[in-house]
Amino acid sequence: MTTPRIVERSRTTRLLPVAALAGCAFLTGCAGDSAIMGSGTNITATDKARLTQSGFLTDYARLKPTPWGDGIECWRAPNLDAKSFDKVLVSRIVVSLAPSKDKNAEQMIDPSDLKTLTDYFHNSLDKALKPQMKIVDKAGPGVVVIRIALTDLVPTKVTDSLAGTLIPYAFIAEAGSGVATGRPAGSTPYMGETGMEMQFRDGATGAILAECRDTQIGRKYAADVNAGAVGAAQTWAGGYLNSFQAWSYAKNAFDKWSLLVAERFAKLRGVTPPAQ
Repeated sequence: MTTPRIVERSRTTRLLPVAALAGCAFLTGCAGDSAIMGSGTNITATDKARLTQSGFLTDYARLKPTPWGDGIECWRAPNLDAKSFDKVLVSRIVVSLAPSKDKNAEQMIDPSDLKTLTDYFHNSLDKALKPQMKIVDKAGPGVVVIRIALTDLVPTKVTDSLAGTLIPYAFIAEAGSGVATGRPAGSTPYMGETGMEMQFRDGATGAILAECRDTQIGRKYAADVNAGAVGAAQTWAGGYLNSFQAWSYAKNAFDKWSLLVAERFAKLRGVTPPAQ
């Protein structure tokens, strides 16, 4: 016979995802309100085990973890004078797709999705850099050219996320599955991920100024313990909501990288970081 306590515990567990969605609705007010939901940059996390080596960059051995990038690996020329650059050109972004983890399935992505994603990243970089540097469409003196390859681009398996949410007790198991499988805390096996390899060149000489790489993975149960109550709630709500959209985590990663690039340029150029 099922006791009232067990029934109540089961009911509470079933209601956890519902409560999370209700909290999301309360926080968002209206969809797309970034002032309420936050930037979303803490929803994804670096997966050091999935850093790529596509051949886009020149020397992967010299890339080292940075003290400012939370897992991002970079290298920069020792003679770099960032103050001599006040303009930026973001080149056309190229994409390579990760092979499907299912050997019997082919990794297929709608070309229109790829264009939407590369356009989004391009615009995100322009928006982040525009307050401190002029955005140009031609290389030349004083121009930093940013070249980007998106590597191992993988969408979230939305059907799996829905199934995991509807299964009783799945919430508890999923929330701890990231660490248990060697992935970032809060992630699950069906989360989307995207790698990035980025190169910075002198627009006048073509000389390589710096190179970086990173792979971000979505966190359905994302936590930000240093952001206070409101910030933590925003991160949690955003991570949960984005697990039900194929490419939301990729966009979260693009926004994170854009902000980091802008902040790093500001630091190296000795200017006040732009307010976001």
